[in-house]
Amino acid sequence: MSATGLTEWAYPLAESLLAEPLPRRWKHCLGVAERARTIASILGGDAERMEAAAVLHDIGYSPDLAKTGFHPLDGARYLRDTAGADARIVRLVAHHSCAWMEAEARGLREELESEFPREDPHLMDALCYCDMNTTPDGAPTNPVDRVNEIAGRYGADSLIGMFIRRAEPEILACTARVLQRLAVAERQPM
Repeated sequence: MSATGLTEWAYPLAESLLAEPLPRRWKHCLGVAERARTIASILGGDAERMEAAAVLHDIGYSPDLAKTGFHPLDGARYLRDTAGADARIVRLVAHHSCAWMEAEARGLREELESEFPREDPHLMDALCYCDMNTTPDGAPTNPVDRVNEIAGRYGADSLIGMFIRRAEPEILACTARVLQRLAVAERQPM
């Protein structure tokens, strides 16, 4: 699959998996894709790929796909094995938002990393930025509030609560790197 046409393919796929069973998750994915469009200037030829990965990043929560209970792995496997997705999108979904840390907590890190090599660090940062700057309802937020919301929703002592607190420094670092790249891009003459 070429980079062009990725969004035309990704949106209906994500909608078919999330809109009815998980409408709030679908709104979140739409918001994450909207954030991806706002940083297109630093993504170059990967802008459409990033938007497609953004709208698809949480499809592993779909009841039809949830096999391991670890949504990055479930979503990536579906995209690879069933949807025939672009391999780079599959890797972005598999590793979005510090997924390796959650995989480690679940005893799935080796499985995740052996099946799905990590994608370009700039793109990994960009997807984390988009996800962690979007509320569950798809509205813009900031990563500190987003981490607090996730920890509050799942509980501080839950696996997710502990993972998100452990991941917080890297989430903030991803955001800082993206904002730095945006600032540099804005200073560049046209």
